[in-house]
Amino acid sequence: MISEILIIAIVIVVVLAGAALLVPPFLRRKRLRDRFGPEYDRTLEHTEGRRAAERELLQRERRHDSLELRELTPERKNEVTADWASVQERFVDEPADAVREADRLVTTVMAERGYPTEGFDQQVADLSVEHAATLGHYRDAHDIAVKQANGQASTEDLRTAIVHYRALFLELTNGHTAHTKDTVS
Repeated sequence: MISEILIIAIVIVVVLAGAALLVPPFLRRKRLRDRFGPEYDRTLEHTEGRRAAERELLQRERRHDSLELRELTPERKNEVTADWASVQERFVDEPADAVREADRLVTTVMAERGYPTEGFDQQVADLSVEHAATLGHYRDAHDIAVKQANGQASTEDLRTAIVHYRALFLELTNGHTAHTKDTVS
């Protein structure tokens, strides 16, 4: 009887130890998938395995947590919204210029919100933590802008870029992030 109880106790300890080893990585993976959405899968495709991808995403979170993000003031939000309307109007006569201006305006709003703007890859990494859902739009818009700079974008491509930039612009100006400070005065 004692040996049966001992065997059952050992089995329970082994099962609990196994669960203690397996559950935290599972929960971390689920949390990262929930937070990063399609960016989780994209990072997994572009790194050397799941551990490296998750390590990269955790590093992005740490960097993001160190940023002093803030919302735009209502006045500034109105100003950049008017600037965006101007970009869209400009598209009719000067689509290439409008795309360049859309990119500039999105970068300006990012900077005013507290995101570093030292390069596209870093912008994407920083945005991925809070804006993963619209990150694909930003990537697509950027790809079209590069194509346009090389003289290879059609007017329809440029229209598509404006639509993609608008998705991120609207999220940056209207969306709230979990780690923002109060509105700037």
